[in-house]
Amino acid sequence: MFTIGDLSRQTGVKVPTIRFYEEKGLMPPPGRTAGNQRRYDHTALRRLRFIKHTRDLGLPLADIEALLSLEGARGADLDRAHQIAEQQLYDLRDRIRRLQRLETELARIADACDGEHGRVCAVLHAFGDHQTCSGNH
Repeated sequence: MFTIGDLSRQTGVKVPTIRFYEEKGLMPPPGRTAGNQRRYDHTALRRLRFIKHTRDLGLPLADIEALLSLEGARGADLDRAHQIAEQQLYDLRDRIRRLQRLETELARIADACDGEHGRVCAVLHAFGDHQTCSGNH
């Protein structure tokens, strides 16, 4: 059996976050000692590691909840896990594309500065006017 502090140390998940996951129903309610301290078993530790890893991969809580609901599922029911992974990959690639556009635009803005400060600063001008951007970002 583990205390909440043990779970926190073994997974790197902070104690308040573990409590939050319990409140959201992602973690099963723990057993309690006579002194009302939480006690967790190995199943809870595995579940918390699963939640931590999926969060590290960027999955939202709703998707994690859906994945957890598939525990013990068989056959076509498991297609949902694949759909979640595919959607997460699509969303990640979309974010990367947007970040690349931002990188390009910020590099263009930074390069606009010629070091001459006797006139209007091109960087400040670019930050102040979206119309000067080379494209959508």
